[in-house]
Amino acid sequence: MYSLPPPLQNIVVMKWKGKDLFDLVCRALGLRETWFFGLQYTIKGMYTWLKMDKKVLDQEIPKEDPVSFRFLAKFYPEKVEEELLQEITQHLFFLQVKKQILDEEIYCSPEATVLLASYAVQAKYGDYDPNFHEPGFLAQEELLPKRVSISHKRKIGWNLLVFPSVITVVLSRDEAKMNYLKIAQDLEMYGVNYFPIQNKSDTDLLLGVDAKGIHVYSINNRFSPNKSFEWSGIRNISYSEKELTIKPLDKKAEVFKFFSSQLKVNKLILQLCIGNHDLFMRRRKVDSIEIQQMKAQAREEKHHSLSFQMETQRLAREKQLREEAERAKEELERRLFQMEDEARQANEALVSIAVVCECHLALGEVKIY
Repeated sequence: MYSLPPPLQNIVVMKWKGKDLFDLVCRALGLRETWFFGLQYTIKGMYTWLKMDKKVLDQEIPKEDPVSFRFLAKFYPEKVEEELLQEITQHLFFLQVKKQILDEEIYCSPEATVLLASYAVQAKYGDYDPNFHEPGFLAQEELLPKRVSISHKRKIGWNLLVFPSVITVVLSRDEAKMNYLKIAQDLEMYGVNYFPIQNKSDTDLLLGVDAKGIHVYSINNRFSPNKSFEWSGIRNISYSEKELTIKPLDKKAEVFKFFSSQLKVNKLILQLCIGNHDLFMRRRKVDSIEIQQMKAQAREEKHHSLSFQMETQRLAREKQLREEAERAKEELERRLFQMEDEARQANEALVSIAVVCECHLALGEVKIY
């Protein structure tokens, strides 16, 4: 959530366009991969996105003081590992996707949820350390969706504590976030914006828009689309009032028409379609100079991170070996002391026996058995 500080509110109201406000937030975050994000707000019970090319004051924004916007990912990558280059971009996607899974906006099986929770713990706390991470330290953490039963939480509670040290012991926090996203991107509902629609027969359906294309679902099934239009196979998308038309690239193919409840919904659908299509085409072109520089920087940072991680592991291993050597030395010293003590006691016993024998001999007490 981003609220304008009072000194800036009047400036925004008077002059700024949506892009000016958006750029301000991006600069504050140090974000360069701006094309994935947008400023979202809710008006009359419906979410929408601030338009970049229009003045903020000219848009239908809430009559609030101050006006609040949600800085969120508007478009999703096809492959997170290849496209999300900056650590801040990865972090923002991680936070957003994690919240969507916990809020059950993205369905995730209980088993996958446990694995994702372990990466979330690793991302927040780092490697497991029994000196700091005592039993129960995760009790107040929100790691699983509410639909996961309490009994199931108890059943997997130990795994949540152990997984970070077993599975991700060689992972940095950033790598844990990326692993989280790599699993999440394969979930059926990941990155899909759903809209209620009707076809010509007045059948209620769902329209989904994502990085790969447009999908049509049954009203009660958000996992498997009945029909899909990939961006590469779409010639044109247009709307007229509440009707929206998808024309396939193949002119002989059937034109798909559907109807939404409001004109605003069609405008939002078209906006998301244009943005996703632009990114789809951009991915299939030669990288711009800016992207090439960012990828080179990301590779260099990853190399430094890997070197640092290897050095950290080497030092940790040396520390472990030293501690093991110290314990072995202490054990040897303890055993040596014990053996010396036993030898001393045995020697004292022999001396005592010898003294007794001498006394008996001196007294002429010799007993033969």
